[in-house]
Amino acid sequence: MSSFGKKLAECRKTKGLTQQEVAKQLNTVHTVVGRYERDEMKPTIDVIRKLSRILGTTVGYLLGETEDADIFRDPDMLKRMNDINGLSDEERKCVLFALDAMLRDAKARRTYSS
Repeated sequence: MSSFGKKLAECRKTKGLTQQEVAKQLNTVHTVVGRYERDEMKPTIDVIRKLSRILGTTVGYLLGETEDADIFRDPDMLKRMNDINGLSDEERKCVLFALDAMLRDAKARRTYSS
């Protein structure tokens, strides 16, 4: 798993931004961004939120909770997950059971069609 700093640097470079450009948007100096990228200093959660918006990724990706930089960037997918999260435990269990079955079937079809 990549460190916070490596993920930050990767996202920054993917967006074509310099450390100075990111620092300006954070109202700080480029040396601070460099220290974040070298894992010499850890930002606050508020700074991580700002970084995720600047870099077009998620807090979860930067913190290593997921390896997919774009997960839940799709507003429709995020809405669905929030809707599921708002269900009762029993309703959520049923929806996830059905979803798991559909995903398993889709993966099987993909495997056997190759």
